[in-house]
Amino acid sequence: MARDIPADGGCVAVRVPAKVNLFLAVRGLRADSYHELVTVLQTVSIYDHVRVGLAGPPGRGHHPAARRRMGLELRTSAADTLPPAEHNLAVRAARTLGAAVGVTDAAVTGESNELRTVIELDKRIPIAGGMAGGSADAAAALVGLNELWSCELDRERLRVLAAKLGSDVPFCVTGGTALATGRGAAVAQVLCRGTFHWVVCASAEALQTAAVYAAWDSYSEPSEIEPDAVLAALRTCDPEALGAALHNDLEQPAFRLRPELADGKAALLAAGALGAVLSGSGPTLLGLAASQSDAQRLAERVEHRFAATIVATSPAGGPETRPC
Repeated sequence: MARDIPADGGCVAVRVPAKVNLFLAVRGLRADSYHELVTVLQTVSIYDHVRVGLAGPPGRGHHPAARRRMGLELRTSAADTLPPAEHNLAVRAARTLGAAVGVTDAAVTGESNELRTVIELDKRIPIAGGMAGGSADAAAALVGLNELWSCELDRERLRVLAAKLGSDVPFCVTGGTALATGRGAAVAQVLCRGTFHWVVCASAEALQTAAVYAAWDSYSEPSEIEPDAVLAALRTCDPEALGAALHNDLEQPAFRLRPELADGKAALLAAGALGAVLSGSGPTLLGLAASQSDAQRLAERVEHRFAATIVATSPAGGPETRPC
């Protein structure tokens, strides 16, 4: 990607982690057509890197009138696999923040001769993998632009704006470990002592969230299972207990659509994982190990079955910013 930012207005770099679901129960379909969920979320040490900065004619970056008229430019190394800029969640986040603080109307632009905010996405989180990569980028845009534009909003206010963008975005603004309810946007932080070790197994083929939920609607019944065992294992830092408690109601509809995912989960367990679970709506599978060395051995045993296997830890905190 081009490196012509910052202009005179500075540049902020954000490292934002992926999300995994350690527990997900679907209670049923809501009146607003979303699904009622209970889920335990945690950030994991796989990161997208987002840069936001001002580009364009020098001397205009701090002028309020110019900022109100400036546009947005999206740059990414993964343009072929992401939605068009107009529909990208990071761009939508910039528009949402801009509308809230009166900074910009944030029209998408490709013009190089006008003042614009540039958002650069360096994608490392699996795309359409059930790890909230798009939501993480939206959270990074909110946090980074809050600094770049000197909006001075606290994280709670950013979470309110994030809820307008998608169910996972409020959690991605703060990260860590949380219990989410409703459609997934009502988030409460929960206690996690210690570190957990994972093998994150990515698929070469995406699996669309809407298709998985449609399959749940067709074949599944609302679940009453509670997350108590997962929450207790997090509090006590007990990987064996956590492995036994991992749960996702979306596994069965996802496995109907992609039977090889069920085989992948079975392979993780046969290779020694303490537990295995589909993350979100998939197709990424998570295998839990007792230690980093165990996770490395587990990854080596199953890597031939997946497009990529990544050894990672959780929880991984939230978005971190620094000057470019």
